[in-house]
Amino acid sequence: MKGLTALLTSMLGSLKDLLPIILVIGFFQIIVLQQPLPDSLSILIGLVLVVMGLTFFVFGLEMGLFPIGESMAHSLARKGSVFWLVVFAFLLGFGTTIAEPALTAVAAEAAEVAAEGGMIAMTEDAQSSYANGLRITVALSVGFAIVLGVLRILKGWPIHRIIIGGYILVVIMTAFAPRYIIGIAYDSGGVTTSTITVPLVTALGVGLATVIKGRNPMVDGFGLIAFASLSPMIFVMVYGMVAT
Repeated sequence: MKGLTALLTSMLGSLKDLLPIILVIGFFQIIVLQQPLPDSLSILIGLVLVVMGLTFFVFGLEMGLFPIGESMAHSLARKGSVFWLVVFAFLLGFGTTIAEPALTAVAAEAAEVAAEGGMIAMTEDAQSSYANGLRITVALSVGFAIVLGVLRILKGWPIHRIIIGGYILVVIMTAFAPRYIIGIAYDSGGVTTSTITVPLVTALGVGLATVIKGRNPMVDGFGLIAFASLSPMIFVMVYGMVAT
């Protein structure tokens, strides 16, 4: 009974989260465009499915991914092996990013545009090679970012210095990177933070900061996602310079 009550409560919460989007769409469709909603029944069914999907997704995070991430962080920290902790952090970032559908789509589009612009050969092999290279570059950058975040927690480095230094480097590299790669580099920071990567990486950071003495989970446990969004910009611009 308690589980059912919690599920219904979570569904109501998901509906509240979607309410602003529903109101905006309804306002523009009915008030601005002055048109009725097309196929209202399908929209209603889709809305119900979205609410249910969000609800089960949140339940899955709380029951599965968050405990797994925190448990592995605890175990690796207690093991006292920085090497295996760093290896796990890198593989977690690389593995969850390389299979990200949004990254695959952006890489394929970037390869097509590069071919049309004469940056690479107008062949399928050249475009495939360029897209795969871009995906691997972004995945490597996220793996590096998670390792950097883990080392920051272990060493107690101030996050603001790393972030400020990283963005200064991005600005400097923007002046030298090929123009066609700059937008792709900036966008790549967003496509890497997927619905799987974020929960696992967040749980890893919080779990690690909880175990290590002298670390505050609220202060030190978060920030890994910021690194994962920043590092692809740098790596992709370097990739653009080398590939060109």
